[in-house]
Amino acid sequence: MAAVSSLAALASLNLFLSDVRDGLGPFLGVFLQQKQWTPGEIGLVMTLGGLAGMVATIPMGALVDSSRAKRTIIVVGSAVVIAASIAILMAPSFGVVAVAQGVNGIAAAALGPAVAGITLGLVGAGGFDRQLGRNEAFNHAGNILAAVLAGLFGWWLGLPAVFALMAAMAVGSILSVLAIRPGEIDHEAARGMASPAAAGDKAEGWRTLLSDKRLLTVALTMGLFHLGNGAMLPLFGQGMVARGAGDPSALTALTVVVAQATMIPMALIASHLARSRGYRLVLLMALAALPLRGMIAAAAAQWDIAFALFPVQMLDGVGAGLLGVATPGIVARILQGTGRFNVGLGVVMTAQGVGAALSTTLAGFVAQYAGYPAAFLTLGGVALVAAAAYLAGGAPGGEAAARPAVRPAAVPG
Repeated sequence: MAAVSSLAALASLNLFLSDVRDGLGPFLGVFLQQKQWTPGEIGLVMTLGGLAGMVATIPMGALVDSSRAKRTIIVVGSAVVIAASIAILMAPSFGVVAVAQGVNGIAAAALGPAVAGITLGLVGAGGFDRQLGRNEAFNHAGNILAAVLAGLFGWWLGLPAVFALMAAMAVGSILSVLAIRPGEIDHEAARGMASPAAAGDKAEGWRTLLSDKRLLTVALTMGLFHLGNGAMLPLFGQGMVARGAGDPSALTALTVVVAQATMIPMALIASHLARSRGYRLVLLMALAALPLRGMIAAAAAQWDIAFALFPVQMLDGVGAGLLGVATPGIVARILQGTGRFNVGLGVVMTAQGVGAALSTTLAGFVAQYAGYPAAFLTLGGVALVAAAAYLAGGAPGGEAAARPAVRPAAVPG
């Protein structure tokens, strides 16, 4: 078992890295708008970053699986985010911002698998479910902290202060990962090999991995979930603003805080359920939250119910909090012993990215031709399709994790 100091550093890493992985987020659009960019230009560069990350996710997972320098990957990724953010601040031309967003997307694609790999390498398969809950709790706490500080500093000192805050968070993530003792990371466990005794074994081939029905079922389920979930928050905000329900920036900040605050206990609950009941229940609970959220949002849009903001975003926190733990946990169980954990996680994350990218298009067209209530019901209904696909594929991940009495000794690295 990893020493407490390394696990404390891992918690700190998740706290700081939460803001770094998402880049400047909604603040980028506001900053570029102040620089006289058109909405089309802003949307294009933000899409470029997402596409770059989507394309890089599987290769970055393969890099993490094969590398013993997982801490270095996080250091380099965090430094790249700092450099890209400074470039955007200093020279906000279309070319510079497009390249910076692409680089940010690639860096973010490496950071997620690297954290998952380090976590698995520190605690082993037997402790992974519990640690995932802790990781996600600190991650969501970091998102709340970053949102509050960004709002305060942005109001007090202007948008450049938001760039400085993200750079400070990136420095914090670098210091945190360097505090993790490299000798306590079992790099064979980190890539999903069964034990150090299997260190000489070769990882399974990509063809075997991509033909695994269980993994493909999870990827399809997650892709469909994000197809329904991705546009729910922005569409809800657009609907409220269209009805003149309040200040757009204040509403956006409030939705973020409500959702992230709900995700913290949900991540811990997911960890507990995974250990006692398996991931099948966790995943189905997350899928059930989305149709309910869609129905409440549709009712709010139809009858102008302002307080619906809170249950809508709390349900967002339920779904995202549960899936933040369930996604890597299920993949780790499916691919245990293959040596391809982070590649498999990259496959699922790519499917999620495709679903999220298509979600706004689906929601936009339905809202345009049939109204906001119909759009919310459509998005919620996609989760029912996701649940059907998951059950039809055998609902992998239902078994409780094995708990070895003694974790194999770590391989120095």
